Amino acid sequence: MKREFKQQIIDLLDHHRIMTIATNRPDGWPQATIVGYANEGLIIYFVIGRTGQKFANITRDARVSAAIGNDYPQPLQIKGLSMAGRVTEVRDRTEINRIGEIFFTRYPEYKAFPRPDPAEVPVMRLTPEIVSILDYSQGFAHTDLVRVTDADLAEYVESSRHRWLDHRPETSVTVLS
Repeated sequence: MKREFKQQIIDLLDHHRIMTIATNRPDGWPQATIVGYANEGLIIYFVIGRTGQKFANITRDARVSAAIGNDYPQPLQIKGLSMAGRVTEVRDRTEINRIGEIFFTRYPEYKAFPRPDPAEVPVMRLTPEIVSILDYSQGFAHTDLVRVTDADLAEYVESSRHRWLDHRPETSVTVLS
């Protein structure tokens, strides 16, 4: 994707801490809920209850949609993201600990609490595949639709030294709008 789009996405992810995530229920209805998140570049992490509906939905169907934004006083100030991606549970203990540090940096107020047990509160990784960047300052309802490729994620994958993207086919950079 174009460098400016990538930076715009990361800036918006870094600026917020809460997202709405929509999962697919077994009866076909979408379920949208709000979760706190932390990101490492384009990669988004969040925690949920293992016995909850979100976890059951994601376990059955890893496809999700997420939206990030704020309430702005003027319509032409609206900026946000909506995205489609896939979620996987992070199971590697070293990676879970590293992500915990990312969360504590993002949410310093949580340092007073004990770390959640991954057996009860799994760490989830959302890897975006398509992102819609909303920027009404460029015109009412302006969006740029971009596809996230392995190349866009490579620097974060390499820095974490894991190969969890091997299942994704190699794709070319595409701007959809």
